Amino acid sequence: MIRFTLRTLLLSLLITCITSDITAQLNGRLSGGFQSTANLFLRDSLIGADNIAQYDNEFLGAEAWFDLKYSSEAFNAGIRFDLFNNSNLRNPNASYTDQGIGMFFLQKQIGKLELTAGHIYDQIGSGIIYRAYEARPQLIDNALFGVRAAYDISDNWRIKAFTGRQKILFDNYDSSVRGANLEGFFQVGEEKKVSFAPGFGFLNRTMSEEVMGSIVDVLIGYQDIDRFKPTFNVYMGSFYNTLNLGPVVWYTEAAYKNPDIYFDPFAELQDLTGTRLGKYVKNPGTVFYNSISYAGNGLGITLEGKRTENFNIRVDPTLRTNLGLIHFIPPMNRQNSYRLTTRYQPATQDLSELAFQADIQYRIKKNLIAAVNVSNITDLNNELLYRELYTEVVYKYQRKWQMTTGIQVQRYNQELYEVKPEVPIVETFVPYIDFLYKLDRKKSIRTEFQYMATGEDSKGVKHDYGDWIFAQVELALAPHWVFTLSDMYNSSPGKNSPTNESGERLALHYPRIDVFYVNKSNRYSLSYIKQVEGIVCTGGICRLEPAFSGVRLSVSSTF
Repeated sequence: MIRFTLRTLLLSLLITCITSDITAQLNGRLSGGFQSTANLFLRDSLIGADNIAQYDNEFLGAEAWFDLKYSSEAFNAGIRFDLFNNSNLRNPNASYTDQGIGMFFLQKQIGKLELTAGHIYDQIGSGIIYRAYEARPQLIDNALFGVRAAYDISDNWRIKAFTGRQKILFDNYDSSVRGANLEGFFQVGEEKKVSFAPGFGFLNRTMSEEVMGSIVDVLIGYQDIDRFKPTFNVYMGSFYNTLNLGPVVWYTEAAYKNPDIYFDPFAELQDLTGTRLGKYVKNPGTVFYNSISYAGNGLGITLEGKRTENFNIRVDPTLRTNLGLIHFIPPMNRQNSYRLTTRYQPATQDLSELAFQADIQYRIKKNLIAAVNVSNITDLNNELLYRELYTEVVYKYQRKWQMTTGIQVQRYNQELYEVKPEVPIVETFVPYIDFLYKLDRKKSIRTEFQYMATGEDSKGVKHDYGDWIFAQVELALAPHWVFTLSDMYNSSPGKNSPTNESGERLALHYPRIDVFYVNKSNRYSLSYIKQVEGIVCTGGICRLEPAFSGVRLSVSSTF
């Protein structure tokens, strides 16, 4: 009742303010967007698309977001309606139904002071100590429900402070969050070719009495060797700076948090049954991140390095997976786009990670570009978590056709990233080619071909699902239509591939058909999909998705 009343009152206030402002000034701007996905679930026990409510008895599911934003000289405001109906987006193995006001805010500028109340999306630096953001593919929406004040000290310096609670769907976590941030910009030298953009951030989280009580209940059951005195508060700070020196840009950030409670799934717990993994611990944490890039004379180079130790920060330490995370640690691998090159992606590790990445791109000729990316990720004990070599060559022939080709080589610690015990490091070799041919100014045809070869264990069994072949053809009829047809074929099944009644591993096809229609700012798609189990990642935040079988209708619009 309280939730409904608050949102009803706010909606009335927004409508009243917008109406009165439009009437008084007639200079406001209304914008927004709509996004919706509807799924028809078609049971396919052979690929593992079964045994959840959508396949067993619901069959239809949907998600939708409709947001409005209004801006004028007087104030800014926004509101968003969210709907989930038999949705598998919150949890791929369960069904979720609810609807309501998912976001709203009011913002007012008073001279150099900016005031915001409601749901606030923001971050400090790159997000290492604090980031409130939305990522719909994984239903991440951890906006801060509270207030924020920002003041322009000068043209180049700004300070802001905020406080509130983190959003969870249509409610908020009980624990509170507050922080402050100072950012600036200045140039040096007579020609001012050197610039600095420093920033300082501070954040504090206070656990609620209920959360502290649940943690204390667990600690009481620990042996003396594993017990510690829990505290309500954690404090963290960060310094960051962007240095521009001609063609060179150097970003650096360092963050520290005082000893805080978190769950370590790899720590050994001593109990009456012996030793087992997983327990609450209390440790300080650090993150050091650097990125330096050069661009000039057709050459682009980016080098990155990151060290992370014990930096798991949540509004509620009892939460798992991606729930309740206050911070965002940048990923250290290439964000690939092809189907097989994205099959294995590493989730950012916030307890123990040492990562390096190098990305080099060179324009050999006007129509020929070559690129290579190398990344290596280990834990702080030098155990390999992920390694990738990715090459790409792009050749354009006049305006008639374009070819993109290359290879990817990976080493992927599936035991860690997917919590699959006693499995080997997955080894992959993926050559790919993408060919685009323009039939005329409005028509083009694009084809993709990818092959994934995986390694074998000591018994000669292919890693994970084994080898794959992927092929796709796409016909584009500008400006409205796009048609795609693809198939992902498990050519040499591996250890985790589906089996028949006699235990024989099956070489299955996973076809997909898509029809896209675009009309101005409206986009519609209708797809038939069979999709194998795999990892879905958004900027280093990943989760394991089960197999999917069905029909999907999507609609998106902006105005």
